[in-house]
Amino acid sequence: MEHYKEEFIEFMLDCNVLKFGDFVTKSGRNTPFFINAGFYRTGTQLRRLGSYYAKAIVEKYGTDFDVLFGPAYKGIPLSVATTMAISEEYKKDIRYCSNRKEIKDHGEKGILLGGPIEDGDKVVIIEDVTTAGTSIRETMPILKAQGNIEVIGLVVSVDRMERGQGEKDALKEIEETYDIKSTAIVTMEEVVEHLYQCSYQGNIVIDDILKKAIDEYYQQYGAK
Repeated sequence: MEHYKEEFIEFMLDCNVLKFGDFVTKSGRNTPFFINAGFYRTGTQLRRLGSYYAKAIVEKYGTDFDVLFGPAYKGIPLSVATTMAISEEYKKDIRYCSNRKEIKDHGEKGILLGGPIEDGDKVVIIEDVTTAGTSIRETMPILKAQGNIEVIGLVVSVDRMERGQGEKDALKEIEETYDIKSTAIVTMEEVVEHLYQCSYQGNIVIDDILKKAIDEYYQQYGAK
């Protein structure tokens, strides 16, 4: 595993973004682990996060795109931090854009904020995590309504590696449904590989009991 991936996994722990316990996902699944990007709360954390996202994006898509779209609400700071990192580290100016939950009818009217999306634009979508693909199905109609654009890809921080609406991996379903590519900074397989029986800050993060719970979760919800 690349060193930056190991760094990112530990960074998520430090920020209390990656948690283990008993949680319910947006799709209604009971899960022993949870990723909440809302816990990236400082300028220093967002700067580092943007850098990790930028590296994953450039490795997968290069810099030949125009807009980084972050669905409201968590996608807003993700898109801002990452476009700044792409500008600083890869010398390419990408527009950030996000949607509003409610259409604004005064001032800067419309459903979008940030840079405009124009005909001919190539767009990459940025999210914190995709579980069953629910969010992307809400996002695509918003983007397609903006004009003749090309959505070339989706980037998430963690690929949970579980099935979407059917039996396939959620990211694989998205790729096939919308004819786009997807990538992640890390996968849950890499997270478990790095943290299982590993002492981090004096504690074993994933012990045998937690590993068993994770394995059982994937027996039920893992992609076939």
